[in-house]
Amino acid sequence: MAASTSRFPTLSRVEPAHSVIRPPDFRAAAFTTAAAGDLRAGDRTVVADVLGISAAWTTVNQVHGDRVVEVSEPGVASDADALFTTITQLPLAVFGADCALILVEAATAVGVAHAGWRGTRAGVAAALVSAMCDAGHHPQRAAIGPTIGTCCYEVGPEVLAEFGCFASTTDRNTPSIDLVAANLHQLGDLDTWAGGACTKCGGDFYSYRADRTSDRMAGVAWLP
Repeated sequence: MAASTSRFPTLSRVEPAHSVIRPPDFRAAAFTTAAAGDLRAGDRTVVADVLGISAAWTTVNQVHGDRVVEVSEPGVASDADALFTTITQLPLAVFGADCALILVEAATAVGVAHAGWRGTRAGVAAALVSAMCDAGHHPQRAAIGPTIGTCCYEVGPEVLAEFGCFASTTDRNTPSIDLVAANLHQLGDLDTWAGGACTKCGGDFYSYRADRTSDRMAGVAWLP
């Protein structure tokens, strides 16, 4: 698996500056930064125009689990943390402000997943890949957007105990877990890219751990 750790890899070259990160080799996918604003209920028109997609996205009511739904129209689908589609030009989105946002691409489908520590523990990334395969759409590549890093992600012993070999320590030498590594493990042999920047100390992202913000960034994917 190949993973990039550069801070702003393959940025969109149109305004607003630094609002969109495009994972390399994906046909149609992007992560937003704080510069794009909170796109859950706000105006998506500017970012949609940057990406060349509709502003009518399909999302889910995120519940920190492993449920995956297949979708075919814009709107809020249901309680779930992953979704996929075979419909062209239908943008799918998940949102986070420290959690891992995961984009998965197959030849005939795309999927997205939201994975905090609970969703990661539940195996939501693996569940998304499995659901796409079961539906006959075999993923070729995946991308994980900026996520809180081990440098800053301080956790209690009850969380640490859930993650075994993905346990780590923060820059303050307190217990941490590596959300990116845990999700890379679930994605198996897919060609996988990871953004590498820490949402808490990177300075360009919303971070719940930094300031208890209610704003969220987006991970968006669609079939061209």
